[in-house]
Amino acid sequence: MIESIRFLWNATRGDRLRPWRSKYLRWRLETYSGKWAESVELKDFWEMFWKEKRQVMRFLRWTGEMKQYAEPERRE
Repeated sequence: MIESIRFLWNATRGDRLRPWRSKYLRWRLETYSGKWAESVELKDFWEMFWKEKRQVMRFLRWTGEMKQYAEPERRE
């Protein structure tokens, strides 16, 4: 869960209170849906998020897994 929050925090840098304005999330939405990034509005962002909430959660879990692979092994 922490990794998911960390990803969202980093992905919305500069637009944390307005994630639909994040250049990165707009680009991801454009890639996923085919809708032009410049035309994404709040309504579009939340519609996609609600409709695809399982896929979004799956993606966020995946980012956490990838973070574990990227971190060097801890030696104690």
